[in-house]
Amino acid sequence: MIKKIAKTILATTVAAYATLNIWVGRIFAAPTTGGVAGGALEAKGTDQPTDLFGASGIFTQVTNTLLFGVGIISVIMLIYGGFRYIISGGDSKRVTDAKNTIMYAIIGLIIAILSYAIINFIITSLASSSTGAQLNV
Repeated sequence: MIKKIAKTILATTVAAYATLNIWVGRIFAAPTTGGVAGGALEAKGTDQPTDLFGASGIFTQVTNTLLFGVGIISVIMLIYGGFRYIISGGDSKRVTDAKNTIMYAIIGLIIAILSYAIINFIITSLASSSTGAQLNV
């Protein structure tokens, strides 16, 4: 019985909070901005890129950041594999595991470099083929 009352109070509190949140949000919304585009303009920062493609585009920055992270992880794994190879002590299984770590780290680094080249080629192709590919906010 007490659990049912607690559930009812919790549900009522959550509903009242959500309603109040929506109501207060509408009251304090800027009346000069209209619709979704106005809200997007209000939420946009000052130094954010507006182009989707190109040298300073959003896609370019995101892919460069992600590929940089993959490259860093590959280099760390390469160092880790070399460290494992050094401390293997001649044990054939540990040497094989260390060599596999080094090999897969190099493969990961090559894939990161190739994907960087492919993605930049695609982004520059899209940027040059479509002149109106901008975020209009």
